[in-house]
Amino acid sequence: MVRRLQDELKQTRPFRSIEEEVLVGVARTADALERGFVGVFKAAGLTGTQYNVLRILRGAGAPGLPCGEIADRMVTRDPDLTRLLDRLEKRRLVSRARDGADRRVVTTRITQPGLALLEELAGPLAEVQKRLLGHMGEKRLHALAELLDEARSIPD
Repeated sequence: MVRRLQDELKQTRPFRSIEEEVLVGVARTADALERGFVGVFKAAGLTGTQYNVLRILRGAGAPGLPCGEIADRMVTRDPDLTRLLDRLEKRRLVSRARDGADRRVVTTRITQPGLALLEELAGPLAEVQKRLLGHMGEKRLHALAELLDEARSIPD
C-alpha cells in the first residue's frame, strides 16, 4: 500500500520500517508547519528562533535568565545563541547585564519593546495556528500532543 507521505515525496519504494516512515513524516510535518509561521515572523523582522527566545524571556519575568538556561528551554537548539542575543539586543528587544554576585554570569531580560512585539504577534500567530491545525479538532489535537510527548520520552 502506497501511503500519502510516499506520494508527497514521490517515493516509489516503501520505507524500511514504520519508525523510519514516522520520523520522516514528523520532519516533513514540522517543516510544513514552520513554513506557515515564516510570514508572520518575517513581517516582524524575526526568525522563529528569535521569537522562541523572546517567549522564553517573557515567561522568565523580571529576573531574566542566563544564556545556558535559555538554551535549555529552546524548542530547537541554536548553536550560536550569543550572536542571536546580540541581534535581539541591538534591536533593543532584550537587555543583558552581568550578575552582581558572579561576574561570569550574564543575565538576559526581555524589554518593554520586546514585550510589545510579542503582544503584536499574538493575534496573527493565533490565526496561523488555527489555520494550520484547527481542522483536526480539539480531541484529535489532544491525542496528537500526547503521542508527541510519548515520542520525546526516549528510553535510555
